Amino acid sequence: MKRATFFFFFFLLVSVFPLSGGCATLPNVSEMIHEAPTAQKPRQIVSSKGLLSPEKSKAIMERLKQSVDPTDILGRHTVVVESVTESPLTKGNKVTLLADGQATYTAMFKALESARDHINLESYIIEDDETGRKFADLLLQKQAEGVRVNLIYDSVGSMNTPDSFFQRLQGGGIQVVGFNPINPLKAPGIWGLTHRDHRKILIVDGKVAIIGGVNISKVYSSSPFKRKQNEKAPIHWRDTDIQIKGPAVAEFQKLFLETWLKQKGPKLFEGNYFPELKEEGNALVRVIDSTPGQDNRVPFIVYVSALTFAEHSIHMTNSYFIPDDQIVKALTDAAERGVDVKIILPGITDSQLALYAQRYHYSGLLKSGVKIYEHGTSLLHAKTAVVDEVWSTVGSTNMDFLSLLNNDEVNAVILNHEFAVEMEKMFVRDLANSRQIQWAEWKKRPLLPRVREWFVNLFIRWL
Repeated sequence: MKRATFFFFFFLLVSVFPLSGGCATLPNVSEMIHEAPTAQKPRQIVSSKGLLSPEKSKAIMERLKQSVDPTDILGRHTVVVESVTESPLTKGNKVTLLADGQATYTAMFKALESARDHINLESYIIEDDETGRKFADLLLQKQAEGVRVNLIYDSVGSMNTPDSFFQRLQGGGIQVVGFNPINPLKAPGIWGLTHRDHRKILIVDGKVAIIGGVNISKVYSSSPFKRKQNEKAPIHWRDTDIQIKGPAVAEFQKLFLETWLKQKGPKLFEGNYFPELKEEGNALVRVIDSTPGQDNRVPFIVYVSALTFAEHSIHMTNSYFIPDDQIVKALTDAAERGVDVKIILPGITDSQLALYAQRYHYSGLLKSGVKIYEHGTSLLHAKTAVVDEVWSTVGSTNMDFLSLLNNDEVNAVILNHEFAVEMEKMFVRDLANSRQIQWAEWKKRPLLPRVREWFVNLFIRWL
């Protein structure tokens, strides 16, 4: 489903039904940063065998600090994050970067084919197209083999998918939950149109997790360069996921099961949902999630704090960049203190309104020294960042108010220099397919686009 479809549906109903989260506000992160005690040490790290001693946790962080230039991203930022979440920092994870939809689907199908106990799949969009049907066929095959398959889809995100698609899955024994049904009479609790499940999580046998921004849709399956001359081809979507093996997988499993219970899904068949997990690599991973609520906007807090404590570089991609004032200030402050701030944003979009709102912020960012690029070969849908070549995040969280205030989201934060280097390589490849916005040219734009962007920005809470 294109984003424009949701906007149409939203404005059609906004005057008819009360919307949850409509009066919510984002927390003041600067207060949290000032109030967080600088002398407080980060909590202990969790391994596959349980909580490490303070001495071992400290030694791990010290080795990580020695792998990069000095940065507060491993000290004060970690303290701020741990003041707002109970999600542990886990060691021993192997994190594999899946830099586009094709790589993600290859990894997902390989994981699904290897399933022996259970498959838990959660996705905002599952389309009834060639890609969706390929997933459906494999899920039904695994269910027939005795693997327990549980599926959560978002009722608005998948509103263009016919009921028959999901009925076929249920007919094959797969347990299916439609998140927050469009019909308020079918809602499991307090209904609100803007509360959406925007997460994308695949968990297989409790041992491998794949998360990021990729939905189940053919728009991710092709290459932007595989089109004949003068041939009009569908827009290719450029997105990013990661595959994780190790102790962090249990944290994604908890999120899936919590959502299942909140949505009053059918009783799950017994399975080994939390197997013993071995250490698979050397990455530290923290799972960052959010659900609507004044005190539970953890991805927002994590982003603002990371930008605030960056000392060398901030390299970010984001698909719907409609930031609040705190994010803008964190970016401009970073650039003004000498941090190399580069942001890659969509130049091709499924929402012209979102593009106008995005460009409204360019002038202030460019004047402060932030370098802005618009991706030109694909529809950029990735939500990633790498800071100081040691802190990285990949997930489903957009820099817009719907995502930051109203959606269920999930990101992984990875503390690892080697993985950050892989993220930087991906960023450089995206830069090669992007056009830099130059301040000297931008400030000479005609009046009409300036007025249009200003007007659209008045409605940014609903874009």
